[in-house]
Amino acid sequence: MAEPEKDALSGRETTGHEWDGLKELNTPLPRWWLWVLYATIVWAVAYTVVYPAWPTLSGYTKGMIDYSSRGELAKNLAAVKQSRSSWINRFEESSVSEIAADNDLLTYAMAGGRAVFAENCAPCHAAAGSGSVGYPSLADDDWLWGGKVDDIYTSIRYGIRSDHDDARVSDMPAFGADELLNAQQVADVTAHVMSLSGGSAANAAGATVFEDECAACHGEDGTGNRELGAPNLADAIWLNGSGVDAVNAQVKNPKHGVMPAWVDRLDDVSVKQVSVYVHSLGGGQ
Repeated sequence: MAEPEKDALSGRETTGHEWDGLKELNTPLPRWWLWVLYATIVWAVAYTVVYPAWPTLSGYTKGMIDYSSRGELAKNLAAVKQSRSSWINRFEESSVSEIAADNDLLTYAMAGGRAVFAENCAPCHAAAGSGSVGYPSLADDDWLWGGKVDDIYTSIRYGIRSDHDDARVSDMPAFGADELLNAQQVADVTAHVMSLSGGSAANAAGATVFEDECAACHGEDGTGNRELGAPNLADAIWLNGSGVDAVNAQVKNPKHGVMPAWVDRLDDVSVKQVSVYVHSLGGGQ
């Protein structure tokens, strides 16, 4: 048997393969590396036998121990629910006003409500409930439908202009877009609305339009009506932007926001907890 050829430059044996004058050196992998590779192969095969692994036409192989991560999660959630059952029962049996008046339940509700709010409400109302244009602040004392904890619970549970049968609904006419008022009347009533909070001088013509078209919902003094969801126009708090142009646009063709009915998305305990939490943000009554 011929002796293996050695590379003149490195002194290493070659495999005998050569391409365009380049010779392949015989440099096998370290033995320890190969043993690790073989061990991982054995481990992988054993894992696919013991645990769920291979997809099939109707599902997947269950493995020897029939493990399921979803099943494990369900067990863990059931254990957590069981550990909380005494508290959950108290929440289910108590109204939101009773929860707010009970120090123990209030503490529990604040913790749970904060988590529910952060996950479901903060994207629109901001982390501290400060709101933004088109999304009302929950941290002031300006409430369209009332700021008592029971009022807040009803708003959250059934939503605003949602598809729920018990949703709160209030629709302001499009006075300009539907030609209920002409452009001059819209401008006059805009000036009057701005004057209610000191934003402009009084406008007699606008006051007349306001009395005829707006006072039925917003009140003669423009302070609103929470039973109808009509906002206060005299406190300089604006939902859809402040200033003459924003108010004028709202009179012409008003924007109507929508909040979903959380009764279909959250359990009643979570709705009660987040209601108590929102009430605590600073604007609750």
